[in-house]
Amino acid sequence: MEQRLGIDRTAGARSELLKDVTRIVVKLGTGILTDERKQPDLGQMEQLVSQVAEQRKAGREIVIVSSGAVGAGMGVLRYEKRPNELAELQACAAVGQSRLMAVYERLFGAFGLAVAQILLTHEDLEHHERHLNARNTLVTLLRLGVVPIVNENDVVSFTELRFGDNDKLSALVASLLPADLLVILTSVDGVLENFGKANAKTIPAIERIDAAVEKLAGGTESVTAIGGMASKVQAAKIAVRSGIPLVIASGRKKQALARILASEEEGTLFVPQNSRLRGRKRWIAFFHHPKGALFVDDGARKALREGGKSLLPPGVARCEGEFESGEVVRICDLNGTEFARGIAGHGSSEIKSGKLQRVEVVHRDNLVIL
Repeated sequence: MEQRLGIDRTAGARSELLKDVTRIVVKLGTGILTDERKQPDLGQMEQLVSQVAEQRKAGREIVIVSSGAVGAGMGVLRYEKRPNELAELQACAAVGQSRLMAVYERLFGAFGLAVAQILLTHEDLEHHERHLNARNTLVTLLRLGVVPIVNENDVVSFTELRFGDNDKLSALVASLLPADLLVILTSVDGVLENFGKANAKTIPAIERIDAAVEKLAGGTESVTAIGGMASKVQAAKIAVRSGIPLVIASGRKKQALARILASEEEGTLFVPQNSRLRGRKRWIAFFHHPKGALFVDDGARKALREGGKSLLPPGVARCEGEFESGEVVRICDLNGTEFARGIAGHGSSEIKSGKLQRVEVVHRDNLVIL
């Protein structure tokens, strides 16, 4: 199994990847923040805050991406399971978010640390100026010694414009900064081989996210959470392409964060790609809902992937969707597999007309290979 998953890194390689970590994004899932009554689990939250405070006192900058608001609100409003109606979800989030922050403020205050609430929508990070402003705010808070606590602004986010889950949000925040490390603390020890069986074991490291890895990841049966391991693997794709290592580990272990940062074999490490994308490229690749898709022939695919070329009109076999010049589009091969994203230099109507000549449909400076 390990060879098939491309898992052959040694403990020394883990140490090399994590030796200079100073800026960390830590995602805390609903399953480790709330109890069986769907209320904030104060004892559990206290030990998690203690772990974060220990690393903050050691000089590391830490941003928390926290779930739990909807779960906490469900308890107050007496929902037995996560509601499906958007308005009810938003009501739970509105009630639960303030309760969650009150607990964080009290717990971090005991360690002499201030917290800041950051509520984001997808639109905040898609719009370039707001994207940069969000980054500047986070960096300033970290410089001032504050622990930012990030969540999606569930009260105003529309379903079609949501991040989807806080696993993805944590990867986007890590990419936004950028962070040196993303840690997702959850209710399991990491990505498990033979999940649910007597011989289940944690996979220590994953170098390549392929079909075999994705097959290992299931959803969730939690009544308060969404996503499960599948959403964590999708978050890993964003992190590793951004050049950021990701560790998925148990938030129930009191020294998990310290063990990870000591390069001990804790959880599952996703090994990042060697080259880190520049900030603008990360913004193009991960922070948009693409408005359309360009399907390119094999020659254009090779020129884009291997030659670093711009996408020219002859290489476009098909154009789908409606978009304007300046909007982000998916770039797919003839089988429909997305392998790149880019900012369209021309609108869909022009591209579909077949009249474009000697122009760049997507300039290489505005294109990212995924």
